[in-house]
Amino acid sequence: MTESTNIPPVVDPSPVAGPSTITEAPREGAPFSALPLAPAVLANLQQLGYERMTAVQAASLPRALAGKDLIVQARTGSGKTAAFALPALASLDPRSFVVQALVLCPTRELAEQVTQEMRRLARSQDNIKILTLCGGTTLRPQAASLAHGAHIVIGTPGRILDHLGRETLSLASLRTLVLDEADRMLDMGFADEIAAVIERCPPQRQTLLFSATYPPGVTKLARRFMRQPEEIRLTGQHAATKIRQRFYEVDEDRRLQAVGLLLDHYRPERTLAFCNTKLRCSELVERLQAGGIVALALHGDLEQLDRDQVLVRFANRSCSVLVATDVAARGLDIAGLEAVINVDVTFDVEVHTHRVGRTGRVDATGWAFTLASRNEMERVARIDRMQGSDSAWHGLDELTPSADPEPLRPPMVTLQLLGGRKDKIRPGDVLGALTKDLGFSAEQVGKISINEFSTYVAVDRGIAREALRGLSGGKVKGKTVKVRRL
Repeated sequence: MTESTNIPPVVDPSPVAGPSTITEAPREGAPFSALPLAPAVLANLQQLGYERMTAVQAASLPRALAGKDLIVQARTGSGKTAAFALPALASLDPRSFVVQALVLCPTRELAEQVTQEMRRLARSQDNIKILTLCGGTTLRPQAASLAHGAHIVIGTPGRILDHLGRETLSLASLRTLVLDEADRMLDMGFADEIAAVIERCPPQRQTLLFSATYPPGVTKLARRFMRQPEEIRLTGQHAATKIRQRFYEVDEDRRLQAVGLLLDHYRPERTLAFCNTKLRCSELVERLQAGGIVALALHGDLEQLDRDQVLVRFANRSCSVLVATDVAARGLDIAGLEAVINVDVTFDVEVHTHRVGRTGRVDATGWAFTLASRNEMERVARIDRMQGSDSAWHGLDELTPSADPEPLRPPMVTLQLLGGRKDKIRPGDVLGALTKDLGFSAEQVGKISINEFSTYVAVDRGIAREALRGLSGGKVKGKTVKVRRL
């Protein structure tokens, strides 16, 4: 980092009973250049497409950069990652290879998404090391990475606590603590783990707490561990022009059929379908697959490897429909999601808001469809009261079959290479093998994701077979690799 003026001052360590102020949300649209950020950081933001601040960024960034403790209530998709990442990065001393920022997340998927975005935001600062520490993988490689030093750690409470207990992680030099989706972490039973981790943090630190809702547990957490926090609430509903909601009354025995009618009529490229039970998930996936639609299930019975590959395929645009329970979908942030289908009406109105908010993120628009039987009408009434308006009801008879006789087909196919970060593979190596060596265009190559032992690359459906053959018979980073189609 080229400037040190952005390091937050130490705040008053004496705790208070609760938030000291409630801040009204300003209008979004202020330029990032209005913030006290280094020129190189501003140039990187511009290159990444961060032109103007969202409402949550405009409300929180000036205060966070000034070193304030913040409690920020904002819906998903509001740009909160940059709202805590930029202050955390601004406070770093790159020359000191000790953990200076910690981000706690409810799920491995969210932690990995936050890691990817923080690495993008850190490009202007030389040699910033960011590690992800989550369950689902062995402790030893993570401990080895920590032994080489890191500036920022992002992880789930249980795994962070494991490393603290083994003394492979030290938080003695921590400057910034972030609790991302605090309400979800509490819902998942992480209250004791969070408390145990925070107690290992220095008292003189900045704490930034982000939560989509404000249950009593969040208030208790703030009172116990934050110092003179300022509270920012951005609780407005999703803009009607961004998320178009439609409700359909269905007979119970036609519910799954109605999902197919919606998909055939609207033909969204990617849809996240929420079910209240694992059994409903399995039934719907089976029905969609029988109709030729690439659909995958996401629920609590999946092994971690299977879960990871399901999410990779959906994020890579090589799966048309992801059918999930609410618990399994916590922490997911899928960019460019065209539609959400509530196959069942949730019992919790705030969960309905979370579901619907997965589409229409930031500047995008999206559809949200809810199927409701007569015995679910009281739940719909609670949603109406929460939203302050009556639901827009439509008939299934309005849904006409598409003129395209083919079932929904995802535009991409995901290939898995058996080799990852441990083999020093980088996205450029895979892209080069496909473009320079095999002659495909960059436009035919999609998202490239790399974990410890595997690399996933999305390729245009039309070249999938040829790309698979070419990669299997060629080399990546000078080595022959095993490749398979997911």
